[in-house]
Amino acid sequence: MNSAASRSGLAPARLAPIFIPRVWGACDLTPLFPDHAQEEEAIGEVWLTGDACQFATGEFAGRTLDEVWPLLPEEWTGTAMRGLARIPLLVKFIFPEEKLSVQVHPDDEYARLHEAAAGGMGKTEMWYVVNAREGAAVRIGFQPGVTRDSFQRAIANGTVEDCLRSVAVRPGDAVFVPAGTVHTICPGMVLCEIQEHSDITYRVFDYNRVGADGQPRALHIPQALDVTRFGEAAATDAGLCNPARPTHGSVAKTFYAACRYFATERWEFRERVHAETSPERFDLLIFLEGCGWIEFAGGRESFAPAEVWLLPAALGAYKLVPELSASVLRTYVPDLDGLTKGPTEGSSVAESDWSRVVHR
Repeated sequence: MNSAASRSGLAPARLAPIFIPRVWGACDLTPLFPDHAQEEEAIGEVWLTGDACQFATGEFAGRTLDEVWPLLPEEWTGTAMRGLARIPLLVKFIFPEEKLSVQVHPDDEYARLHEAAAGGMGKTEMWYVVNAREGAAVRIGFQPGVTRDSFQRAIANGTVEDCLRSVAVRPGDAVFVPAGTVHTICPGMVLCEIQEHSDITYRVFDYNRVGADGQPRALHIPQALDVTRFGEAAATDAGLCNPARPTHGSVAKTFYAACRYFATERWEFRERVHAETSPERFDLLIFLEGCGWIEFAGGRESFAPAEVWLLPAALGAYKLVPELSASVLRTYVPDLDGLTKGPTEGSSVAESDWSRVVHR
């Protein structure tokens, strides 16, 4: 047992979600949020670790994440996360009932130079498919032969979707979206998005929609062309993840993707799971299915679907105890060198499997 956790009384903390209207969103947010089946306004995103999200449990209950995070000691953030002005991971649920705009996000260097007022961080992200209707798909990356010139022409004549690859998705899939990759999300699914903590989006096409003010939504074509990767510079790892599945006791683990910003894995279990935090970094647990308890040195907390829990780095050993069965996404800021050697002792995974999971 980690003695720091025992001395300080550290405990997992649940963060309360924020429901954000979007023109392309849904009014029915079930099954993740049964109490939100008939929203008056379409909700597109539910932010779980946004700056304005409040702590729902523990010593910081009622205070917002942006208020608390800069004050947290390294027992919470982890030694490798020391000094960060905000939590580095932004986690959302996405509920599209219409297509999102065709868009692209900048990398860190471009954001630092041109978007300082918006936080100066780029946006690499990953989508986990929580559920999906038959035929659900995303569009990500270019079809062969698309150039900057042909893309500009497609923007002008409204055929930009034809430039993008269509990727069918089903529940349990994940899609990796590096900065500089043009993409859109189509209707008929619920996603969990894990990303750098940035909200910088450059729209290139938006189906002539208007915003809440009745005006056409803004496009950002010059910026989008600046940051989009074409030809040999395009990210070859964008698209559907080919995960690794180590064998590890009673929990079925699936490792989807790891990059310098985040690593994400799914745990499925019917029995008690023993785990331990690293003193270098905090963990986020995003519960998808099932109810149960998080047990730790100082007590226990109950968990339920659609909840996100922040586990302090110095929490140490803990257990997940399901009532029947449960599934959870664990995400964190990884040590990539450590991951290339296999993130779990006792795992049975070939080195080649880890190489396709890790994106450098």
